[in-house]
Amino acid sequence: MNIGPIELPNQPLFLAPMEDVTDSPFRQLCRRKGADIVFTEFISSEAIIRASDIAMQKMDFEEMERPFGVQIFGGREEAMEGAAKVAVDQNPDLVDINFGCPVYKIVKKGAGAGCLKDLAMMERMAGTVVDAVQDRPVTVKTRLGWDDNTIKIQEVALMLQKLGVKALTVHARTRSQKYKGDARWDWLKKLKNTPGLEIPIIGNGDVTSPELAKKMFEETGVDGVMIGRGAIGNPWIFEQTRHYLETGELLPEPTVRQRVELCAEQLRLSVQQHGERYGVIIMKKHYGQYLKGVRNGKNLRMQLMEHDEMDPILELLLNFDETEIHAVA
Repeated sequence: MNIGPIELPNQPLFLAPMEDVTDSPFRQLCRRKGADIVFTEFISSEAIIRASDIAMQKMDFEEMERPFGVQIFGGREEAMEGAAKVAVDQNPDLVDINFGCPVYKIVKKGAGAGCLKDLAMMERMAGTVVDAVQDRPVTVKTRLGWDDNTIKIQEVALMLQKLGVKALTVHARTRSQKYKGDARWDWLKKLKNTPGLEIPIIGNGDVTSPELAKKMFEETGVDGVMIGRGAIGNPWIFEQTRHYLETGELLPEPTVRQRVELCAEQLRLSVQQHGERYGVIIMKKHYGQYLKGVRNGKNLRMQLMEHDEMDPILELLLNFDETEIHAVA
């Protein structure tokens, strides 16, 4: 599978952009554990054109993260054009447009999934970004539609293809569903069978295990699978899924020792990038997932949350006794 000049393996696995989650340290670990392509969390086009320190830092990346994409969102064409140009100056491999975020404060400005209520606006916005980004592929992430009465994903896909968008990721829910109910994979299959549609389609929604990733590939025919929440605290999901796709065998779950050591590594990288105070704060949302299913993991997480400095957290993590406390199914 190719996205413009970017060559990816058969059945590629994507790390989903996630706000306050997919910073460079987390992306590095996911790439190391088998993600084929990674993205920044979504970044406001308005913040980018103001050269906000936070927005600019979100675009920082390490070479080992490639192929790497910057995801932008916004409700004004001028801001999206300017943000796309600034993003390209940071030298990512591609620029992704977020037309799928369901959060009200984003939607009310016509950004994210708000564009699903105004496809003409979506068309202008996407066309503006494609025109602004001449030498990098532009991709889009969106949803099935605004609600059950406005599912027009096939029309949207053909429109984006005509504009020059090189790949489309679809979260198989409507905006009105947000993250509730089951993802509707049947629509991904319908989309893949759309006459005249040639760009790669990446499926997203409810893929939390290697078995579910394989099921999505087989049932829908999508070209790639994007994994989001299933990767938080579990970067191993990518190598596990790749192995399962290629061999039909499930790798063992990571041991408790492997979990705490990778969590500690992410903490070190987080502090290295963000500084100790903010780096420790960012990691607090990850501890629960790294320790999910671990006996007495809740107690350890509560201890970790009490500290604002890296060293005592590392000591707690690395002294966690896996001979007495272990993962449970």
